[in-house]
Amino acid sequence: MRLNKLIIIILASMMLQTNILKASDECFEGVSRSIFKFNMGFDKAVLKPVSKAYNKLPEPIKDGTGNFTSNIATLLSIPNFVLQGNFKGAGDATGSFLINSTFGVLGFGNPAGAMGLNVQKEDVGQTLATYGVKSGCYFVLPILGPTTARDAFGLIADSYVDPFSIATWREKDFLGASGNKIDFIAVKSASAVDFRGDNMKNFDSLEKNSLDLYSSMKSIYLQSRLKKIQNSDELSEDDWGNLDN
Repeated sequence: MRLNKLIIIILASMMLQTNILKASDECFEGVSRSIFKFNMGFDKAVLKPVSKAYNKLPEPIKDGTGNFTSNIATLLSIPNFVLQGNFKGAGDATGSFLINSTFGVLGFGNPAGAMGLNVQKEDVGQTLATYGVKSGCYFVLPILGPTTARDAFGLIADSYVDPFSIATWREKDFLGASGNKIDFIAVKSASAVDFRGDNMKNFDSLEKNSLDLYSSMKSIYLQSRLKKIQNSDELSEDDWGNLDN
């Protein structure tokens, strides 16, 4: 608990110190490039092979996995819509989760989407942006990948407002639901594999054609993040919509 508070204080201080920086500025590029290299090694050794195997599964299983993890992610959107003052969004997110969790059989189906309830995912980093908090410096985290000072702070804060994280990672009862850290890691891992599998060609093309893969990934992340914060309707498959999750 003390470690979590210390991390929050450090990141908050970093965010305040870099609040006037542009999103393209970096705190420690050399370290980030080393971590990026490590992450690419992890991807080649673990994530990519697992994702290739995952892509061989029948489409209904893949679709169900993607729907399930997306439905779980919707829970984080609900409190963030409320914090943003977007009560319609909070209502739509709640309705989507309840419909998919019941009629969609625990979220493996997506009847809410068929009804037009396609809820954009929101997190604390996006909420802070709506209050005018700048992104601050860009850097790369081990395994978790690219982020900014604001979004790294938001990543920790997410675990305090996300019902799923509270019930699993923090192992606290939430409205009768409970779990453990293994449940949290399993769902997040499934989400990462699903995303990696869906974007296999995008990753391969980017790695093959980029003169500087680190800079290319940075650009994609920052552009994707900006569009999400702006609730842009221009997101396409090439934007890799869940790159920051």
